[in-house]
Amino acid sequence: MIVSMEQNELSQYEIEGELSFESVPHVCERIVDVIKDGSALVINLAKVSRSDSAGVAMLLDWLHTAREKEVDIKFLNIPEQMLSIAHVSGLDGILLKA
Repeated sequence: MIVSMEQNELSQYEIEGELSFESVPHVCERIVDVIKDGSALVINLAKVSRSDSAGVAMLLDWLHTAREKEVDIKFLNIPEQMLSIAHVSGLDGILLKA
């Protein structure tokens, strides 16, 4: 399954497709280039069709990377499936506060 990350007209980065162990590595690398400019990031997940725990791990990794670089990051429209996975580990509050 192909997953993409594109900047929209609102300067948000939209993630589209299925986040899985196979697809996450391809999109996960992109955050390094995006964070380099130092401006605040808004990641819109409205177009994520499905996710497993790799998608949740990716968001947590991005949050960690952004904090290391002192960049604000916010996740919009986190799919319920991802929040459920995060909730099992007690991580949903972290993602919702980001």
